[in-house]
Amino acid sequence: MSVNIYTSDVPISTANLSIAVVSPDEHRRNAATIALGEFHTGPIREFISYPPNLDDVSNSLGNNFDVIFVDLDSDPEYALDLVENICSRGMGTAIVYSSQADPDLLVRCMRTGAREYLMLPFVKDEVAEALMRASALRLTARPSNKANGRLLVFLSAKGGSGATTLACNFAVSLAQESRQKTLLIDLNLPLGDVAINLGIQAQFSITSAFQNSSRLDAHFLAGLLVQHSSGLYVLAAPSELAPTYVSSDVIDKLLVVACQSFDYVVVDAGSRLDLQRKHLFDDSATVYLVTQVGIPELRNSHRLITELSAEGSPKLEIVINRYDPSSMEIDEKHITNALTRPAHWKIPNNYAAVRRMQNTATPLSEHSSSIARVIRQMARAACGQPHLPEKKKKFRLFA
Repeated sequence: MSVNIYTSDVPISTANLSIAVVSPDEHRRNAATIALGEFHTGPIREFISYPPNLDDVSNSLGNNFDVIFVDLDSDPEYALDLVENICSRGMGTAIVYSSQADPDLLVRCMRTGAREYLMLPFVKDEVAEALMRASALRLTARPSNKANGRLLVFLSAKGGSGATTLACNFAVSLAQESRQKTLLIDLNLPLGDVAINLGIQAQFSITSAFQNSSRLDAHFLAGLLVQHSSGLYVLAAPSELAPTYVSSDVIDKLLVVACQSFDYVVVDAGSRLDLQRKHLFDDSATVYLVTQVGIPELRNSHRLITELSAEGSPKLEIVINRYDPSSMEIDEKHITNALTRPAHWKIPNNYAAVRRMQNTATPLSEHSSSIARVIRQMARAACGQPHLPEKKKKFRLFA
């Protein structure tokens, strides 16, 4: 049988995958072939030895395989070189398998470009899930002749302004409203909270992209992503402390590759004002400057607006978060003067809705709330959808 899953209304099937199994050991090769045969009806070709010449791998294995399973145990060092060669040439998705539960070997495999590390004896569900992810990779890469996707950056005027919450829920709404491929990148280092907010667990993180920038392309990037139930793809921040400094060239390359692969790329930049890289803040991007009604936030906003209003800067949209006109100590006139322009978006203050979202990892779009409605309008505006009319309140004679 073949495995099928449905995500974002797009069926992902493993039936059409062409698979190669490379192992000099007959027992391990047969184990892989038998395990695959239980889930896969497409072609499976066995190679009874490693290619003798790594410089000629494409001729030895061919370029017609979607997935290449490589046995590590026959010769781990040579197998790692083989996997790196396969991945660097874009010959297919590399999946390695071994009887060794070696964390160091796992890390080395990831760095060579392997997308999965399966243990012997094979577990049926793990093999099936690996095939599903490999099939999903084929849908992630987009032909290079398509126009680059739009870059949408959420930047906080001050830490704690809620940029991550807005970025996560905006990205989910954008994926749902546009029905196009949407990626959320967590650049809020050293500890980003995108994965926690969305309730997802990522095997790889943005650190993997930074450490392997020389091999970073659409195929490599696809292997680092995790997909949310909404259809949104996510490149998460690491769960451990990450370096706060990353060269501008590496960030630029990541964003260029992402925009070549997705229709929309949403970036949570947090309050990292040092992330003003060439591609992140050029005139092709849109920056959502997230602020609040407070003296420190408005002061920082004024300074950032001045800097981001120069020629060649991105389109700027000001977002006032936790907006509650009934409790503000600064009036609208002074807010507008501080920002040098009216705010584009005002996100209502709704503590209960946000706390529920954070505690349950359920996007705001899953429940009706004043915040969810405004964020949905933001997403529709970003993808060119018309503004939704406000629902008229029903008249009731009695409360």
